[in-house]
Amino acid sequence: MKLVLKWRLLIVLMMMSLNSFSQTVTDSTSIQLKKPIAKLVIKDLIIGDGVKEELILVTDKIKLFEQKIVLKDSIIFNLNNKIDNFNTIISTKSNQLSLSQELSKKLQTDLKKQKFKNKLTAGAGVVAVVATIFLLK
Repeated sequence: MKLVLKWRLLIVLMMMSLNSFSQTVTDSTSIQLKKPIAKLVIKDLIIGDGVKEELILVTDKIKLFEQKIVLKDSIIFNLNNKIDNFNTIISTKSNQLSLSQELSKKLQTDLKKQKFKNKLTAGAGVVAVVATIFLLK
């Protein structure tokens, strides 16, 4: 038991006599590297900066390409709408043409009938005049 107390006292005394430091107190701003390692670190930092700039440029290009794709899609959509409108106009015009051809045929037959009636009426009028002349004589 006395031995345990002696050990505890020894441990406490050793802990009190040691120099200790805290992580917040140490100066971590300066690191000493060997020259070849420092050169490699500098090269890596320069390459990293270049890659960051390249990433920004590539991201900008991607955004620009996406905008171009959206613009092309809207142009294609508008052109498809125009094609549909033109097809509708063509079908309407072909319907109008067939209707006008039918009306033209009907008018031609009606005109032939009317001409025939006019000829009959004119012929009947001539016959009536000739008959009147014969009757009056």
